[in-house]
Amino acid sequence: MLSKRLIVCLDVRDGKLAKSIKFVDTKDIGDPVQKARQYYEDGADELVFYDITASQKNRDIILDFVRAVASQIFIPFSVGGGIRSVEDATKLRLAGADKVNINTAAVKRKELISEIAGAIGSQSTILSMDVKRAKKTGEIPSGYEIVINDGITPTGIDALQWAKLGEKLGAGELVVNSIDADGTKEGYELALTRMIANNAGIPVIASGGAGKPEHLYEAFSAGHADAALVASIVHYGNYTCRELKAYLQNRGIKVRNSF
Repeated sequence: MLSKRLIVCLDVRDGKLAKSIKFVDTKDIGDPVQKARQYYEDGADELVFYDITASQKNRDIILDFVRAVASQIFIPFSVGGGIRSVEDATKLRLAGADKVNINTAAVKRKELISEIAGAIGSQSTILSMDVKRAKKTGEIPSGYEIVINDGITPTGIDALQWAKLGEKLGAGELVVNSIDADGTKEGYELALTRMIANNAGIPVIASGGAGKPEHLYEAFSAGHADAALVASIVHYGNYTCRELKAYLQNRGIKVRNSF
């Protein structure tokens, strides 16, 4: 059995680490490059950076920032926000990112998934999905809808159908981010994560809502996730990555040793 991964998520706004609750009330909370080094030294398996206003403002991601991160850490990291072409993805890879996360631009033009996967490999192409609960309809039979533009714009696209299509088009991993749970510290949206994981043949990363170690255990067990994103739980010093991984190991979850 493959080890479960602990991934620290760092939202970046105008070069600063930021955190929000349900994608609103965003506050600056530190230096993302400094924090990246801290989490690398503390045993995180991977890091992911989201430029949270790049798509909304139609702005390119800052490559100098990616180079700065790459010079400080020696674990895989991915970058998302403002990626609209193969050229964008290639620039990020050359700047030091191991993977790219595509979201809004892929929803607007699904062929982008295949194009980027063909250029840099499926293993480096992550489809990031911002998902919100919705009324079950013929268009949204799962009861979960894809939203874009940093959680602002509903699309009428069913989350499960989009996950299956993303995998078919070449995505190598799926980030399933629940907007309803984001920043609440009340736990992952387990029904959503499990639904996607049970219907996908690629790794599924649970995102949104971790507030205590038990939530990670639930994501891996009841949620069937391959990896879990954490943010507030480590950003505010509630737990360290080593403490979270030690807890998981004690509960019988196989993790990569870093303690």
